[in-house]
Amino acid sequence: MSNIILGTLASVFTGLATGIGAIPIFFTRKVSHKYLDAMLGFAAGVMLAATCFSLIIPSINYGGGNIKAVLITAAGILSGGIMLDLIDKYAPHEHYLFNNKSEGKTSNLTKVWLFIIAITIHNFPEGLAVGVGFGGNNINDGISLAVGIALQNMPEGLAVGLALLRENYSTKKAFLIALLTGLVEPIGGIIGVSLVSVAKPILPFILALAAGAMLFVISDEIIPETHEHGFERIATYGLLIGFIIMMIMDVTLG
Repeated sequence: MSNIILGTLASVFTGLATGIGAIPIFFTRKVSHKYLDAMLGFAAGVMLAATCFSLIIPSINYGGGNIKAVLITAAGILSGGIMLDLIDKYAPHEHYLFNNKSEGKTSNLTKVWLFIIAITIHNFPEGLAVGVGFGGNNINDGISLAVGIALQNMPEGLAVGLALLRENYSTKKAFLIALLTGLVEPIGGIIGVSLVSVAKPILPFILALAAGAMLFVISDEIIPETHEHGFERIATYGLLIGFIIMMIMDVTLG
């Protein structure tokens, strides 16, 4: 029970970080693409390192560290990617952040709800990852993963808030939507920590499932967005710095 509570609280913390990241929209609407791409690159680097060191490697270790464990982890990664791909394909949503790109099935929902669905699809794997991290009975790994996800949520919160301002939403409404989209993470957190706490033998697979889902988001959404405005080199260095910082955090905290 304590793991479930800790995993839930940690995923709430990571979700609130999205709202914290959006606070600057109360003071300025002029944030350059150069800065945003660098920060989103940083977020991608943090996510990538968290996926490697806090999900994939523990998945292999919990599975026994042999070839069977590697195959289970590989199956989980592919399953996570396919899961996100199917959700992305069939759930109606719209990316204000990604050139107003509409995806999924057509819907009569308003644009703001389509946007909320898009961010929900994006944030759910992060909450799942945090919950699974605590479900493995290694609290230090869970804390490291939660802090890393919170770090990468802050620039995303700013990007979401600014995107909504460009669509003529009020500052207050843009902030509240950014905050609410982050609070979907506790749902993933509760599911992740509950699954693992109830059925420990599936821990390696669920860790890898969360990793695959996060890798899909990094490759399909975040990195392409950082390469849209001519600042891909800066975004790449942001990714490297984010990866290094998360790697250091994982060693010191995990």
